[in-house]
Amino acid sequence: MNWKSLVNRAARIGVREGLRYLRQSQSKKNSGGSSQPTDARRQDSARSGGGGTASAGSADRATGGQGGSGSQGGSGSYPGDFMRSLKVSYSPDLDGDADPGEVVWGWVPFEEDYSQGKDRPSLVVGRDGKWVLALMLTSKDHIPGGVGEVREDRHAKWMNIGSGDWDSQGRPSELRLDRIIRLDPDSIRREGAIMPRDVFDRVAKHISG
Repeated sequence: MNWKSLVNRAARIGVREGLRYLRQSQSKKNSGGSSQPTDARRQDSARSGGGGTASAGSADRATGGQGGSGSQGGSGSYPGDFMRSLKVSYSPDLDGDADPGEVVWGWVPFEEDYSQGKDRPSLVVGRDGKWVLALMLTSKDHIPGGVGEVREDRHAKWMNIGSGDWDSQGRPSELRLDRIIRLDPDSIRREGAIMPRDVFDRVAKHISG
């Protein structure tokens, strides 16, 4: 074998070995690169799963399991509006208790969702166990006419009761006759005023059974 043949053979071996080394190196690189992101994704997933559980627990603790829709009346504690017959007597006495004939401020549940409500003035008309029975007031003008005028507006029945100390701006008020609400005594934050006897008697004629 002459020197030219040896050179050619050495060149072929070198090329062959070089290609094999290149393929092995490339294979190792690809194998290592694919496993690392997989491990990283597993770690990230584990961290994410743990964090999600903690977050849900924190949210439950923050809302007390109530879904964040609670209210001063207590979600689920309202037994419903008073539907039975009622004997009404006028006996206001600003002694710190809510008595018939007084206008008080307290938490009134919404008719469509008892778990929600707002603080508003209401006329006390009686008691039902621990609950104070009342009719809610509003300064919105649902009906025209003078004091004692009664009309129905959509699904509600309203009476004009004029103005009084229960409204700091002296605006004429109306009272809803067809919904007797229960007020939690603990939700009543103050006595507002005493409704005049003649106006109260007009109200009583519509709700007494």
